[in-house]
Amino acid sequence: MQDLVPGVRIEWTVYLNGEDIYAPDVDATAVRTHVGMVFQRPNPFPKSIYENVAFGPRMHGMRNRQDLDGLVESSLRQAALWDEVSDKLKQSAYALSGGQQQRLCIARALAMHPGVLLMDEPASALDPIATLRIEELMLELSQAYTIVIVTHNMQQAARVSDRTAFFMVNERRAGFLVELDHTDKMFTNPSDKRTEDYITGRFG
Repeated sequence: MQDLVPGVRIEWTVYLNGEDIYAPDVDATAVRTHVGMVFQRPNPFPKSIYENVAFGPRMHGMRNRQDLDGLVESSLRQAALWDEVSDKLKQSAYALSGGQQQRLCIARALAMHPGVLLMDEPASALDPIATLRIEELMLELSQAYTIVIVTHNMQQAARVSDRTAFFMVNERRAGFLVELDHTDKMFTNPSDKRTEDYITGRFG
């Protein structure tokens, strides 16, 4: 996404399957098909539940209705939403609750069979019950996908992650990595004083 932001200069290297995704010869569109994105607030398309999930595969050439039907069902099942919407696939996605909309957005991302799923505070706009369902879903999906989640909720990070990275922003508003470790160690015995101060609530 960064290459579409005017004025943004890439000053880092990001590897996906051993390949620098910002290398000049890398096809950005191809990279995006392997990386799913779920945003902070649910952002379903103004289409039916079915069409939300089928949109990406259709854009990439899938036309067979039977194949699309199977993919929509499997994606919604993976997102733990099928049982709730199987009888109303033609209804607008906007008719769903906030938590259901977020799971629909997850299903939409999964329909492209991504290798990596990026989640930007996916439960911050949801109520506690919907948040719990999203966290349970993340743990289930982590068995099949690499998930990178951004969260300011320390308890959530401790509950859902295997490894945790703590980032800060300096006086130039540039982000930098403070510490990266296994989650259990990070939350019980961090190596950096700044990490300990943040986790214990001394700042932040």
